[in-house]
Amino acid sequence: MSWYRDVMVRQTTVRLPEELADQAEAVARVRGTSVNALIVESLAAEIERVRVDADFTTRARKLLARDKELLDRLAK
Repeated sequence: MSWYRDVMVRQTTVRLPEELADQAEAVARVRGTSVNALIVESLAAEIERVRVDADFTTRARKLLARDKELLDRLAK
């Protein structure tokens, strides 16, 4: 399964503690996938988890409202 068909891809660098990197490589090998795919899948799962977290979304809305207020003040 490819996550990259018909989508724009942004490259970034992730620094992992050595032990976590070793564990990620082991999990990816057993799954027959790349560490990159494992990271992408894990990040997508975490984003979906917080998307349905009411506390998270409440805090995100407050933060976004504050940011908008600050940007509006700067634009004056």
